[in-house]
Amino acid sequence: MKKLTCAIVGASGMVGKTLIKILEERNTPLAALHLFASPQDAGIQLPFRGGTLTVEELTPSSFDRGIDVALFAVSNEISQQYAPLAVEKGCKVIDNSSAWRLDPAVPLVVPEVNSGDLAAHQGIIANPNCCACPTVVALKPLHDAYQLKRVVISTYQSVSGAGVGGWDDLTNTLQGAPPQHFPYPIAHNLIPHIDVFDENGYTGEETKLMAEVRKMLHLPELAITATTVRVPVYSGHSLSINATFAKQFELHEIWNHLQDAPGITLADNPAVCEYPMPITAAGTDTVHIGRIRRDFSCENSLNLWVVADNIRKGAATNAVQILEELL
Repeated sequence: MKKLTCAIVGASGMVGKTLIKILEERNTPLAALHLFASPQDAGIQLPFRGGTLTVEELTPSSFDRGIDVALFAVSNEISQQYAPLAVEKGCKVIDNSSAWRLDPAVPLVVPEVNSGDLAAHQGIIANPNCCACPTVVALKPLHDAYQLKRVVISTYQSVSGAGVGGWDDLTNTLQGAPPQHFPYPIAHNLIPHIDVFDENGYTGEETKLMAEVRKMLHLPELAITATTVRVPVYSGHSLSINATFAKQFELHEIWNHLQDAPGITLADNPAVCEYPMPITAAGTDTVHIGRIRRDFSCENSLNLWVVADNIRKGAATNAVQILEELL
């Protein structure tokens, strides 16, 4: 297997550090790993494979060293500035921001769902939203069997999805301090507001989730709606998904399809209180599904409870899986 020279852009952040950890855990074959971040983090030493690597300042010349693939975990603005530059230098970019996800020329990929789309990349590959990723992992095998008609998603998203600022806000507001990142205290609270509000009343997070699910499932006309909520949980995003299909199904068939699909862990035994939770999904790389039950109010409809570690499968692990598909 070919060994790649790899870079992580945004290595000092929450997702960046997790990318380093996952590359080590999965023993991804690398010839070299370079770490880049903002000027204030240059010089930081981060552990990797028994040693340490030094974080360098990201500059236009950072990619002048034969880097094969760069994993970006930075803002939209930094990605828009540096990803095309990296591609010009012969580097493939796997980007975690939302900058490229809906660009028709950029594949948006979850390997368990649409790895075939990678063949069309022109240098940049987008990593999906941290809720869109588990949504499509859960829905793809069911769509293949029964043909999706409509999806309703309600999310319960942990503070780590907002980065270090969100994590610190939960810690600090639990101690009675005023919020610094969220508009209201997140401790002992739910905030139905992630990203900015559009004129139509939806937030940017809701709009991204709906559009990305359509793109990855190749269903541009899919009827889908979403409500996204920030909850006082440190790690792990949870989703309540209601799906309506064109074809009839039996519940045991649903269970079998999900059990046989890649990247899914079933936890669905109400008799012994077995169901997915953020605390049990934390630190794992699969999408956990339970509370599988028929929606009796609507024909051919189903309810699912879905949980995933948003920093791992919702971001870093999925990016590394894409990298491994390129080997």
